[in-house]
Amino acid sequence: MTRARVRGIYTTAVTQLLSEAGYEVVQASEPIRERFEQSFEPAPADVSVETTRDRQGVELSGDPDAVETVADELAALAIDAFRWTDEASRGAVFDAEVLEGGGGSGAVVDLGDGRRGFLNYDDADGYVDAGNRYRVQVHEPAPPWEDDRPLVVPTLEVGGGLCTLSRDRTGVSASLRGERAEELVGMTELLAVEIPEGWGLRWQHAAADADLEAMGTALEDAANRARALEAALADAPAEPGEPGLLAAPRGTEWLWFGRESRLALDGVRRRVETTMPGHHRTKAADRAASAAVDFAEAVCGSLGDDPSADGGEFPFAAVARQFGPTRGDRLEIGHGKPDGRCISLGRGEVTDWEPEGKLTLERSMRGGGSYDALGVPKESGDVAVTKFREGRWWYPTTYKDASGAAKGTYVNVCTPVELFPDCARYVDLYVDVIRGADGTVEIVDADELEAAVDDGLVSEALSEKAMDVAEAVQRALST
Repeated sequence: MTRARVRGIYTTAVTQLLSEAGYEVVQASEPIRERFEQSFEPAPADVSVETTRDRQGVELSGDPDAVETVADELAALAIDAFRWTDEASRGAVFDAEVLEGGGGSGAVVDLGDGRRGFLNYDDADGYVDAGNRYRVQVHEPAPPWEDDRPLVVPTLEVGGGLCTLSRDRTGVSASLRGERAEELVGMTELLAVEIPEGWGLRWQHAAADADLEAMGTALEDAANRARALEAALADAPAEPGEPGLLAAPRGTEWLWFGRESRLALDGVRRRVETTMPGHHRTKAADRAASAAVDFAEAVCGSLGDDPSADGGEFPFAAVARQFGPTRGDRLEIGHGKPDGRCISLGRGEVTDWEPEGKLTLERSMRGGGSYDALGVPKESGDVAVTKFREGRWWYPTTYKDASGAAKGTYVNVCTPVELFPDCARYVDLYVDVIRGADGTVEIVDADELEAAVDDGLVSEALSEKAMDVAEAVQRALST
């Protein structure tokens, strides 16, 4: 049975989903243990499911087969769940060369095949300069939709939740303090597991709730992985060579959840706990909003009044009034791509706002070039007027000149729009609809959508939905 460790704002829903699918959730947090009527073992996990820092999705890292099967479950949540495999997976080992050094807190390093990493100066011995080479391990991978590079460290480490073996440590220690830390260190001598030579052991906080059997299993798992990593590197040269991948014992996949996926997670969570409409949508918007959701649900739950019992819609007006966006705010357009990238289309001012989830965004345009597909020049003084609506599969942008005359309208077909406090988010589905200044309407870039399906970036179901939306928009603009 595949064992999964789950953390972050999607934990309750993902725990329920995986449990229903026959997976074993381990190392559960205290709130999860209280919430579920089942026991959770403090056993090593085959795969870890962690919410990303921006709360837009999750990282899955661990045994490659386990990562793939759990990713299959989560990717099937809804039509707008996207997944990507990370070639710089957590725990992967590379020979790296410093490209840029001497400034900031760290250096950009070349990992080979166009990959880049980031090495903190504090993690390296001595002065770090361009051309220096290191053997590094991916300590923290980076989701494809962010600008961050994976964080790499010049050491080797294997971890499994309860304990960590590391080449830059000696002996046995614990990340706790006081008597419990001393107990964990002392109990290590009772385990019939040999720590690999040259590796130091550190017990993590989760080990405080584990018995001797669980500790022994965790240490044995970590020791086996450390030996496997050593074997994978046995043929590598003693000193770091040309940048390139040396070993990738673990796999990493990323899932980005769109609006439909977050609402589906609400439905799963509702089978366990009081869940307001738009629970995950709100939590993904802002950390303060996340705390507010917990408070509201705790109050409603204590009163026996489930705000989600009769369904309901995401309360956009209440969330936006409290956290944004509203009239006068600056909002960025986060133009996601099915290959995992997120491109900023710039920021504008919210000039109009309606409580049912509509807003108008205006951006000043720079001169030079032309507007895609419309074939009209960009000129200084032009204004782009974009109208968003939460949950809609498309949005229009009308380009106007300095006098206010329309130059044309470009309708982007995308996954359901989400209006977060500082950013409108969606994934572009390639196909678009344009209306020229003369009233001519046509669908464009359908061939790019077909190519994305052939490349495995867009599913057949999502492609059909995109074309249905484009054709409906075309009919509406033509009347």
